[in-house]
Amino acid sequence: MSSGQSQDPAWLESWLVNSIDIGLVFAVAYIVLVIIGERRTLWMVRGFIVLMLATAISNWANLRLLYIALNSLVTGSAVAMAVILQSEFRQFLEKLGRGEVLQLFAASRKGIPEPDGVIDQIVEAVKELSQNRTGALIIIEIGSPIDERDFSVPGVRLNAEVSRELLQTIFQPKTLLHDGAVLIRASRVAAAGVILPLSERIASRQLGTRHRAAMGITEKVAKCVCIVVSEETGSISLADKGVLNRPLTSSKLKELLEARSFVAGDDRTKPPISIDTLKRRIGLKRWSFISQVFRFRSSASREKK
Repeated sequence: MSSGQSQDPAWLESWLVNSIDIGLVFAVAYIVLVIIGERRTLWMVRGFIVLMLATAISNWANLRLLYIALNSLVTGSAVAMAVILQSEFRQFLEKLGRGEVLQLFAASRKGIPEPDGVIDQIVEAVKELSQNRTGALIIIEIGSPIDERDFSVPGVRLNAEVSRELLQTIFQPKTLLHDGAVLIRASRVAAAGVILPLSERIASRQLGTRHRAAMGITEKVAKCVCIVVSEETGSISLADKGVLNRPLTSSKLKELLEARSFVAGDDRTKPPISIDTLKRRIGLKRWSFISQVFRFRSSASREKK
């Protein structure tokens, strides 16, 4: 009896230490996830967390060979991520050294632009490019990222915040990247100077290479739209699934982008559901289910009569 009582405090202490350890690991992982804004990088960090959990489970289950293999993968992945996410880790360490741990969350959320702001920046840039008759080609991803093999040339990676000034600067005739397309991924300018495959369809003679490229990429990749500004006429077009919608006004372009791209695209832009909203939704579903059951019973009773 005395031996059981002496073992209980040790077991409780071990359980408490392990719980605190796991909680701290999840807290650090959550901070890293909040800091990073790009969607593809988020999936990479989540995969790393899953790999860490699998390593911990294999160690707890005493699977020695699997633990050694997974532990080696975790170490290699950590080194690779330290190289890939240099700027994010530098930002994290700088704020941690200054004692600004709580500001990590606020700074990271401010760094992610709102969808309406991104659309406004794109539309304003397209409007001014159209007025100046400056040719432009802008691809906007919807949902999953486009495979670089779908491009003829993937272009130069930028990973910059979307702004009207940046888009106008890229498409100026004297710049090196003005001939290609700009790729917007997860509310950021992912790349510029992207060369797109041309459509094989017989199009109007009024359509140039940019229009054929917009049709070509949207034919090949369904989850994207492509904005075209004609260099000759300044007209605005939007390619979607190989079909050109033209000519467009800036207000009509904004309406189409709000309806098509950012609604079905980046899940980071969706506002979080509050607890009260969730309760109301569950209550409505429960009430509809009960009403359907009573309707079924009432109809069944009528048929028996």
